[in-house]
Amino acid sequence: MLNKATLIGNLGSDPETRYMQDGTCVCNTRIATTERFKDRSGERQERTEWHRVVLWGKLGEIAAQYLSKGSQVYIEGKIETRKWTNKEGVDVYTTEIRASEMKMLGGKGGDNQHRPAQQRQANPDFDASDPFSDKATGGDDSDLSF
Repeated sequence: MLNKATLIGNLGSDPETRYMQDGTCVCNTRIATTERFKDRSGERQERTEWHRVVLWGKLGEIAAQYLSKGSQVYIEGKIETRKWTNKEGVDVYTTEIRASEMKMLGGKGGDNQHRPAQQRQANPDFDASDPFSDKATGGDDSDLSF
């Protein structure tokens, strides 16, 4: 059996970091991935998916230090669904990617991702409220190599 997810996308918000009682870092973020295609009539279309990503331990600490809203990133991990009961007693489910590997990619903003978080500003071109904008994924995908 195989449970593996691979994403290349942009952060929709700054990473949220907390530490467990034992000192383990847990970093949560959202990543937008956009699929571009032509429909049957030849019109260019885009479809954006949002993914919850959790980075644990040292990987979470690195993400918290170097990533911010708009950062382009490669994430590899497994898909997990968690369940808990909220304050109203209702069962709540969430599906997320538990990252095992992360690579910071250049994308727009050049070396923006390589400065400590307190020294950089979020990418002003990124608009998380407009998931169909080229700005949500760092422009066209011609700069991506596989």
